[in-house]
Amino acid sequence: MKNVRILVADDDKEIRDLVKIYLEREWYRVDTAVDGEEAIAYFERSRYDLVILDLMMPGVDGIEVCRVIRNRSNVPVLMLTAKDHEADKIVGLNIGADDYMTKPFSIHEVIARVKALMRRFLVLGSSSELDSVHRAEPNIVKFKGLIMDLQKYTVTRDGEEIPLTGKELQLLKFLVSHPEQVFTKTQLFRNVWDSDYLEDDNTVMVHIRKLRKKIERDPSNPQWIQTVWGIGYKFVGEKDET
Repeated sequence: MKNVRILVADDDKEIRDLVKIYLEREWYRVDTAVDGEEAIAYFERSRYDLVILDLMMPGVDGIEVCRVIRNRSNVPVLMLTAKDHEADKIVGLNIGADDYMTKPFSIHEVIARVKALMRRFLVLGSSSELDSVHRAEPNIVKFKGLIMDLQKYTVTRDGEEIPLTGKELQLLKFLVSHPEQVFTKTQLFRNVWDSDYLEDDNTVMVHIRKLRKKIERDPSNPQWIQTVWGIGYKFVGEKDET
């Protein structure tokens, strides 16, 4: 994908250079930023298909950069950090990061995660190459009060469009595509995050909680995304055939 553009922001030059070299070997176009302020400047003047952010950068940190990005775009975000505490992972996921890796990491795993995110976000991409991708699922799924366009990746509730992050859209799409079917956290992680390794339950739980907060009328008593205690989650909804 020669037209796919990726922004890498990290204050560690060795990491920036290493990630850039390996991404460019995969024919991605890569820009690098030395801190959060420069990352925001790059993002404001260019269009990117994926962003790799270091959590701890001087001045404007990765948390703030991710917030800025999420206010403007659903572009997939991969967070990198030296911290390995559960709280940091939750913070990253809560602000809209789609994946999370701790340092030190394998550069080959970084590339694998990038490819997985790109596969999952093809329909959400911004580059000319991604925009030209034809999806084989042009259908619209309608439930009583909730509509999801599986081609355009848009969601409306009671006629009002709901802004969701890329990962939230993927998670909802997977669930609505398998109504009434119960999935464990591990199964959801494998299918939505495209990985067999689930580090902890919080990854899925945080996204389920965020998704409920956005689409459910009463998140504490969900109508659509229901918990099956001791097993996992399922999507329940009455189809609207009109």
